Amino acid sequence: METAAVPNPPSVINSAVYGRDGVRRDVPLDAISDVLADDDGGFVWIGLYEPDDTVLEKLQEEFGLHDLAIEDAHKAHQRPKIEAYGNSLFVVAGTAQVVEQKIAFGETHVFFGPRYLVTVRHGASLSYAPARARVEREPELLALGPSFALYAVLDAIVDNYLPIVAEFKNTLLALEQDIVSESFERATVIRLYDLKRELTYMQVNVAPMQDVLSQLVRSSSPLVPEEVRLYLRDVLDHSVRINQTVDLLRDMLGTALAVNQALVTQTQGEVVKRLAGWAALLAAPTLITSWYGMNFVHMPELHGRWSYPVLVAGVALVVGVLYRYLRKVRWL
Repeated sequence: METAAVPNPPSVINSAVYGRDGVRRDVPLDAISDVLADDDGGFVWIGLYEPDDTVLEKLQEEFGLHDLAIEDAHKAHQRPKIEAYGNSLFVVAGTAQVVEQKIAFGETHVFFGPRYLVTVRHGASLSYAPARARVEREPELLALGPSFALYAVLDAIVDNYLPIVAEFKNTLLALEQDIVSESFERATVIRLYDLKRELTYMQVNVAPMQDVLSQLVRSSSPLVPEEVRLYLRDVLDHSVRINQTVDLLRDMLGTALAVNQALVTQTQGEVVKRLAGWAALLAAPTLITSWYGMNFVHMPELHGRWSYPVLVAGVALVVGVLYRYLRKVRWL
């Protein structure tokens, strides 16, 4: 009497074996060791999302994964890297996803061996279902083994950066009018700061991916055949261009913040100049008329018949000359 197969845990998104002919067959985790025992040229591809310790321990048992790699997968806070453990590789790649108009970051851990590929997603990360569908549409490339599936996953990760970087660029262009505006908008400065902060986090994820991909392209491991290295080289080129774009956008954001601050300072200076100009116009008649409020008996022109109109005319003349001068030097 056959025992019914135990269903996979919810964290197991995909568990399939691909034959040499590219035909896919879903398998439970408990049957993986039996599949690997039958060396028919196929390979196993397991996709997980935030698995618990029990699932990771099960995978370690089925694939013979190294303790240090499993320990890293438990922690799920790793810098993008690639490490070799015997005849297998452990790859960590940074992922990004837009969630509620904010960029959320995650990571994917990849266990890669001669006949298996295990992807473990943590945090913000899009599904690799499109990557699996792409691989399944190209059985002749699928025959290259799990290395081509690894390329499809890394290519999907890097391609997911593109719309995020494009959104950054569009947002920066949209803020240009606010940046050069004569009025100070606190929200504009806050948005610029948020963009630069998120771009910095983005660079932390993107830049190390170049090292990971470079190592895979230059690797002499038999796990990565020459045919697949050509594809990985294309992913590396995309990663380099994205990183250059991120650097450029960060520089532009830094310049935008500096320009905005300079314009605000200049505007404040103009306001201070105008206030100082009007204060000077008010100071002239105040100074002159204050002399006649000191209640001395012997004051010039105090008892003259035309003293008052002469004083008013004199004040008007001083104010008029001062006004024309301030207009000339652009203080008013």
